[in-house]
Amino acid sequence: MTVLDIEAMDDDALIVPVAVMGAPAVMLEELPRGDEAVAALRSLEAVLGRKAEAIFCIEAGGLNETTPVAVAATVGLPVIDGDGMGRAFPEFQMVSMTMFGVHACPMAMSDEKGNALVLNTVDNLSTQKFARVIIVEMGGAGMIALYPMTGAQAKRSILRGSLSLISNIGRLIRAEQAANRTPADRLARELNGVRLFEGRVTDVDRRTEGGFARGQATIKGLEAYQGRNLTLKFQNEFLMAETEDGTPRAMTPDPICLLDLETIQPITTEQLAYGYRVIVFGLPCDPKWRTGHGLSRVGPG
Repeated sequence: MTVLDIEAMDDDALIVPVAVMGAPAVMLEELPRGDEAVAALRSLEAVLGRKAEAIFCIEAGGLNETTPVAVAATVGLPVIDGDGMGRAFPEFQMVSMTMFGVHACPMAMSDEKGNALVLNTVDNLSTQKFARVIIVEMGGAGMIALYPMTGAQAKRSILRGSLSLISNIGRLIRAEQAANRTPADRLARELNGVRLFEGRVTDVDRRTEGGFARGQATIKGLEAYQGRNLTLKFQNEFLMAETEDGTPRAMTPDPICLLDLETIQPITTEQLAYGYRVIVFGLPCDPKWRTGHGLSRVGPG
């Protein structure tokens, strides 16, 4: 499949994000059938009465960065080099398109049993609320196609260059490992990030609640961080890092990322488990999220 800059698309082209919705932990047990994402796309196209001309990643993280790539390869469409979050957020009204007045509906949903439906709601927060109830009834996870955009709308609203950035991070990690160097320091330097903590996971309190994976994890410091603890709070994504006295070290909308200390592979909230030795990074978010409008949607409140 082809990755395209949004400027290569006509202003009247139809661009459709395809995504996974639900609690990530559910997907470790509820295996997909394989055609749900394409089914959601086709359902949305049927309602709109036209075919999509490009696929878009709603968030730059986990399955919602890779699922659209798989859909694009399957249906023979390009993927736009960008996303709606510049990271991952737990609710899908938390996207840059919302800031620019792009409506999430009509929104198509499908599951591994073959069920498919289309939602129309008054605003993006309402879409999130209704869809979350439906996704729970689907077993906790499903596939969605939503935020149908014109090329002109996408050019105004999306966060650009996400796929290129992710690809470059992968190349950096592989190059450093090939040279028998730990990529951690170079990652922090090249991404303008902060190495917040290094330690061993000593406790994980995780529950699936309302279609989300919610909870917190405690990390006991190693090496230079010995004698200290860090608590990570999450809702599908890591949203807050706090010291023992409750002082925030990093918080949404800035991304908080965990890497395995030995392999430098990413560790997500559903993978996190007792005994993992991890490096905790804080990274700067896209500047759009630091505006008043952005913070009202994805800030600590």
